[in-house]
Amino acid sequence: MSKHGDTAQAKAGQRVALILAGVGVFWILTTLIGAEYGWSNRLRALFDLAALAGFGFALWQTYRLWRARQDEKGDE
Repeated sequence: MSKHGDTAQAKAGQRVALILAGVGVFWILTTLIGAEYGWSNRLRALFDLAALAGFGFALWQTYRLWRARQDEKGDE
């Protein structure tokens, strides 16, 4: 029997959590740095789009994890 948090799904969930946290920190830092150094709105928007892509990727990974769990429930 595996310990709690040792399964592949648990590791995938932890990975998604780290992605979300990392993208959030990246977004906050680039926003603060951009304001401090007076970056153009165009450059700041580029970093906003990169963060949006990261959040979209995390959402996609969460959906895949949810579907895998639903498929696993159906097999029982």
